[in-house]
Amino acid sequence: MRIMGLDYGDRRIGVAVSDAFRWTAQGTGVVERRRDGSELDRIAELVNEHEVSEIVVGLPKNMNGTIGPRGEICIEFAQQLQQTLNLPVHLWDERLTTVSAERTLIEADVSRKKRKLVIDKMAATLILQNYLDSNTKR
Repeated sequence: MRIMGLDYGDRRIGVAVSDAFRWTAQGTGVVERRRDGSELDRIAELVNEHEVSEIVVGLPKNMNGTIGPRGEICIEFAQQLQQTLNLPVHLWDERLTTVSAERTLIEADVSRKKRKLVIDKMAATLILQNYLDSNTKR
């Protein structure tokens, strides 16, 4: 079973999924947020499609380690996911993942327009890969 990583944003949710061995993360796409909450239905479809058994949601913490309003929203989203999908949902410190993704794309000379299209997916990939790396038995 695979692990899904999510980067929860105001407009979009970046999605990444691990390989079957849980070694690597691959960005799979973006789910648009909807006022009616139908993004949970789309995430449920992706969970079934990719045979996901756990979910990791990025938790944006302040640089001093505290949780601000954005973090509270992500915690609430993670709780909704857990209740809706009945799967384990883990919160993972995502400080600076979007900044890191943006920097990587700039270094790769990706245009601003194209960066907007992939930044959420890339941030989800970084969140999931960091989570996977932390759980690798050394």
